Parts: sequence; C-alpha cells; structure tokens
Amino acid sequence: MISVVNELNDGLLPEELEEEIKKIIELVLKDEGVVHPPEISVLVMNNQQIQEINQDTRGINEITDVLSFPMIEYEEGKTYKDLYVNFNFGPEYFDGDALVLGDIVISIDRAEEQAKEYGHSVKRELCYLITHSTFHLLGYDHMIKEDKQKMRVAEERVLQALAITRE
Repeated sequence: MISVVNELNDGLLPEELEEEIKKIIELVLKDEGVVHPPEISVLVMNNQQIQEINQDTRGINEITDVLSFPMIEYEEGKTYKDLYVNFNFGPEYFDGDALVLGDIVISIDRAEEQAKEYGHSVKRELCYLITHSTFHLLGYDHMIKEDKQKMRVAEERVLQALAITRE
C-alpha cells in the first residue's frame, strides 16, 4: 500500500496530487521490476517539520526538499533491479503481503521554492522529488558521477512516460 500522509497544519493536500504521487511511485516500481505489492509511506510536511526530521535522523540541522528512508539494504552502486528482481524475500521484509520499501518525507515549502527557482510548476517539482526519492528507496544514489548519471536517466525515463516536463 502506498499511503500519503498530509502533516501540514494549514490545509488539505489536493486529492489529484495524492493520486499523482501514487501513480509516479507505481510507475517507478514497475519500471524497476518490483512485483510485490509495496508498502511506502509519503509524508508531506513544511520546512520546519522536515528540518527537525533531518536533524533527528541525520544530524543535519538544515531544511531539505526530500528525505528517503529505505528499508532494504543495497550494496554500493547496486539497485533493486540489480539485486532483488528474482530475490526470495523472507517474512521479515513484509507487512502482511506488502514488501516494506520505506518512507519518503517531502517539504511542500521547499518544493514551492525550488519550482520558482527553476522556473517550472510546483506540480512538476513535486513529481520530480517523488520520482527521485522513490528511486532512493530502490538503492539509487547520486554521490558519485556514474551513480548520479544512472539515477538521472531513470528519473527522466519515468517523468517522460508521465509527460511531466519542465514547462
């Protein structure tokens, strides 16, 4: 199950945005060969809330756009597609029938700031951040050049498939 939790105190998350988030995650999972029903939680927060989580979990007292907390371990440079497509997961990886992949925390405030900075819509920025963070749950990273390039190609493939452009 993909759950989207609105932690914002000042309003509701539009239903169409919640559906878009789920659609993006489902496409990324399909693209990467995840065949089990997933368990992923997406928490939508403000800058202050994500800064607190960033401090508590990573010891970094800064606002960030998105945090990903994968529940499956990956070898450096390897992804779900590389390691787990035909893997027989034990029961500890499941909650009922759902494969527990992890959590995503996203700052709507930071997404709005970045959309303005990059000159595209907030929807496009949120879609990119959800795509980006879902790939993190599947082992992708961008700390070294080769991994970053691999991640960017995968992200762009998904965004193009959903007709999400920078305009």
